[in-house]
Amino acid sequence: MLQISIVVPLYNEAESLPELCSWVDQVMQKNQFSYEMIFVNDGSKDSSWQVIQDLSKQYSTIKGISFARNYGKSAALHEGFQKASGQVVITMDADLQDSPDEIPELYRMITQDGYDLVSGWKQKRFDPISKTIPTKLYNAATRALSGVKLNDFNCGLKAYKLEVVKTIKLYGEMHRYIPVLAKNAGFGKIGEKVVIHQARKYGESKFGMSRFIN
Repeated sequence: MLQISIVVPLYNEAESLPELCSWVDQVMQKNQFSYEMIFVNDGSKDSSWQVIQDLSKQYSTIKGISFARNYGKSAALHEGFQKASGQVVITMDADLQDSPDEIPELYRMITQDGYDLVSGWKQKRFDPISKTIPTKLYNAATRALSGVKLNDFNCGLKAYKLEVVKTIKLYGEMHRYIPVLAKNAGFGKIGEKVVIHQARKYGESKFGMSRFIN
């Protein structure tokens, strides 16, 4: 069975994709993981889809899905989850702010420690204050209402048992509540790992706070 599926939703991230693919492949090869990398192009207006097609010729592990228009991160993740077949499914953002070096430990926590879901916790963030304050308020409210004891619900870097992503249903902006959806679906062993949050290297945030406010 394939060990890891990496699902990457993206919108206008053409500049970062070659570096991300190279970095992921280095980590996978070093750890001798079998993997696939599923890019979901959420209606990008730049050359992201062409870059994905070009990269798929360089890396046999790359698969791509492309939307005709922008549907949002939940829809992109949902389609990626449908296509994933790895024993462990990793989600990460395309902007290089999530480090692929975290993947081996996330994989271990699922396969050896028995977690259903492990969410990244970016203790030290490089986001502007206009994003960090609403995020802290959101996390506190979600923690109190759901009973899921996570510090960072909305971190894009997460690991799941395959069964989890095949069970939960995403729509609207529900990607922000995936740990809650997993708990409600009977997947109660939910963990958290402190992860490095890297400063954005190219462009600006694409899945931004305008959706969060909704």
